[in-house]
Amino acid sequence: MSASAVFILDVKGKPLISRNYKGDVAMSEIEHFMPLLMQREEEGALAPLLSHGQVHFLWIKHSNLYLVATTLKNANASLVYSFLYKTVEVFSEYFKELEEESIRDNFVIVYELLDELMDFGFPQTTDSKILQEYITQQGNKLETGKSRVPPTVTNAVSWRSEGIKYKKNEVFIDVIESVNLLVNANGSVLLSEIVGTIKLKVFLSGMPELRLGLNDRVLFELTGLSGSKNKSVELEDVKFHQCVRLSRFDNDRTISFIPPDGDFELMSYRLSTQVKPLIWIESVIEKFSHSRVEIMVKAKGQFKKQSVANGVEISVPVPSDADSPRFKTSVGSAKYVPEKNVVIWSIKSFPGGKEYLMRAHFGLPSVEKEEVEGRPPIGVKFEIPYFTVSGIQVRYMKIIEKSGYQALPWVRYITQSGDYQLRTS
Repeated sequence: MSASAVFILDVKGKPLISRNYKGDVAMSEIEHFMPLLMQREEEGALAPLLSHGQVHFLWIKHSNLYLVATTLKNANASLVYSFLYKTVEVFSEYFKELEEESIRDNFVIVYELLDELMDFGFPQTTDSKILQEYITQQGNKLETGKSRVPPTVTNAVSWRSEGIKYKKNEVFIDVIESVNLLVNANGSVLLSEIVGTIKLKVFLSGMPELRLGLNDRVLFELTGLSGSKNKSVELEDVKFHQCVRLSRFDNDRTISFIPPDGDFELMSYRLSTQVKPLIWIESVIEKFSHSRVEIMVKAKGQFKKQSVANGVEISVPVPSDADSPRFKTSVGSAKYVPEKNVVIWSIKSFPGGKEYLMRAHFGLPSVEKEEVEGRPPIGVKFEIPYFTVSGIQVRYMKIIEKSGYQALPWVRYITQSGDYQLRTS
């Protein structure tokens, strides 16, 4: 069971546009949504699902809009929320920015999209690339393109059109890992995880079948490849694009799929593993009388020497009433951002194994105030190309197409900072 109706409301809760899919919930029920939301907010008991009598409101907020689905029955909530977020994604593809103005300017196309996205309360075609084949938009001039429905909508492979041709057949694979890290003032790691995504850019003719091989620990154990020579990783919370044959993956861990054309995210995964901080930060604060403070920050690259971190930004919190900043850095540049009460130390290129220093001097009218405020953690941003912290590897990418053409797969690895924070004493 899914949604009975979908509403898009402005920030005050006034309906901008709605679509009744089943007719079993009165459209006037939406009038109860905003008072209910405000009441729950005042009580501090706001939830993503609100109920009024027998009617349930499943809602999300995006920009200055509320997207609300109503249902009478015990609906599959995860399906409804996935649909609402997918709707936001599709509208954003069409209108660049999804906000009240873009809905008001494009009523006709929004109605058409709501018709195609869901039928009788169940999600249908939610791939924006396929929708753009027959619901087209050019500036403010709206038109429905081809009157016939493209075969992709009725295909078993609804995410890829037939008859695609390229002079040069290529696949670009990006393995991107974000490191989330929280270190306490004593230097102990409180939280450490890797969140990875594998993104593809596909330029292949016809209807190719792709098979991707990773150094997956479960696969290695199944095939007897596990051993000291073969480094493997244990993937958790794996999520796939709809094109992946899940039954095949469950059976023998093969990632087999017919890809959409162009860019898409093939899969995401998570690793709850103890990660050694890639960039280690130490800071010392010295206070002189009641008039000034000196902050010394030492940054060390704790990754292999042949790798280089690019675009490193170290955000060092400073007291809110600090003034008269002066900086000295062994590399890069530092600047004071008073509106955020931080010093940002920027290092364009940070090789592994290197150590750098930054000193900051500030005038400080009231040292005591800073003690009461407490100190926020130091934040670090970085990107390390040609490197994955988990050790995940693309072992092979097989491309099979009935015409038998040769195609080139290109692989790139990137490690970047996620929520990367180090607390200071």
